[in-house]
Amino acid sequence: MSRIRSKLVTAAAVAAALGGGAVAANAATNAAQPSSTSSSSAPQGRHTVNGKTEQPLTGDVAAKVRAAALTKVSGTVERLETNVDSSAPYEAHIRKADGTDVVVEVNQDYSVASVNAMGHP
Repeated sequence: MSRIRSKLVTAAAVAAALGGGAVAANAATNAAQPSSTSSSSAPQGRHTVNGKTEQPLTGDVAAKVRAAALTKVSGTVERLETNVDSSAPYEAHIRKADGTDVVVEVNQDYSVASVNAMGHP
């Protein structure tokens, strides 16, 4: 009887160790994934308005939006993206030297439409 009990205890310990390893692996995988924004399908930092999600800018458009924004506000450009919540099609997120964050909205002709202060979450 004690042999059977010993084997059952061993089997239970092995099963518990395997199950705990799976839980730890799942937790590590989930921790490595970025958190979502207001829309679960939007990449981190971007949001969706009326079914349109902001998209990162690249190439010549990104260079022109960056240059336009930095002529208006000095600082570090955090990201450049399309703008889904105003008439200006582009925006640059800039962190100023004092640590405040602003969004510079840029028109189709690469003129600055507005500069908006951002609150910290």
